Amino acid sequence: MIGIFLITHATLGESLIQCACHVLNKRPANIIQLGVSAQDDPLDLLPTARQMVSWADSGRGVVILTDIYGATPSNIATKLLQPGLVEGVAGVNLPMLLRVLTYREKDMSTLIQRAISGGCDGVMHMK
Repeated sequence: MIGIFLITHATLGESLIQCACHVLNKRPANIIQLGVSAQDDPLDLLPTARQMVSWADSGRGVVILTDIYGATPSNIATKLLQPGLVEGVAGVNLPMLLRVLTYREKDMSTLIQRAISGGCDGVMHMK
């Protein structure tokens, strides 16, 4: 199973995990989060983030989900990426997270494609 690591602003990552737990009626395995506050120095968080990647990895790699591309959480994530082993997707939302949880037994490439499609497909105009 591919591990999931959310790096987000403040408590967004934990809130998304809690919402996924509500939908799934359980806490999924190998999912962790790091909340970044305005007071945090990204360079100080990097060693912790590296350690957390190893906690999430069960041997099949880790996908990192961040909220806003170019913001501090995604900048931290970018420093952790290792093609094929640690991949990243920005723009996390609940549909994306649920899709990742559903397809994490697949290969990394499929998981990344499903994450992006889940995030995009979850956004729609309600009429």
